[in-house]
Amino acid sequence: MAEIEKPDSHVTAVKWRFPDVHPEGRKFVLISGFITFLAFLLLPNGWLSEIFQWALVIITIWVAAFFRDPVRTSPADPDLVIAPADGLVTMIKEVAPPPELAGEGLLPAGNYTRVSIFMSVFDVHINRSPIAGRVTKIAYVPGKFVNADLDKASEDNERNHILVERHDGVKIGFTQIAGLVARRILTDVKEGDVIDKGERVGLIRFGSRVDVYLPEGTGSNILLGQRTIAGETVIAKLGTTPALEGNSQ
Repeated sequence: MAEIEKPDSHVTAVKWRFPDVHPEGRKFVLISGFITFLAFLLLPNGWLSEIFQWALVIITIWVAAFFRDPVRTSPADPDLVIAPADGLVTMIKEVAPPPELAGEGLLPAGNYTRVSIFMSVFDVHINRSPIAGRVTKIAYVPGKFVNADLDKASEDNERNHILVERHDGVKIGFTQIAGLVARRILTDVKEGDVIDKGERVGLIRFGSRVDVYLPEGTGSNILLGQRTIAGETVIAKLGTTPALEGNSQ
């Protein structure tokens, strides 16, 4: 019987490190850290002061964690559509394309599979492109701040639509949607930019959602209740309709 060679235990395949803090979040970490420093410096001794001081420490750590920017590795297959956000798949629904991304030169009329990924305040909030291509349309829409987990949030809430077109003309649209707490959507790309699959395109502050619109002939390769990792989790393969059935357990 042939022996199986064991890998060298001293070789590290992936080097783990603390994730960086996104530049947008550094000012919040500095402000929170400065307030915490003042609390330890100026408050009188006592158990109430200690509770308040350590609560500020926890808040500062949480703010830094919220804006963390981990390194992600995207699959190379150009036909794979990957998750643009970390979070929980809360809706998979057949819909028409959003009007901001529909029309001549944009998404054609038809039925699209909308995959909605909800990001809690504990998830990474940096968004990434689901495919490689050219950014052909960005449309910001001001709106309300209802719960991003609700279906109507895709029409009522503050949102930012992005359309990416591959070299062969295939188009994928996705939408950053602000939630109850979020009050600002940040987009790091502009129309005309050529981006890679998994490349950072922006973030949403403090709880939100991202919708991806899969074209006709492409079914979701993901289930309701499944968690996604932005830039890594495959949510579909273009031109295939697996339409997986089941629930995450």
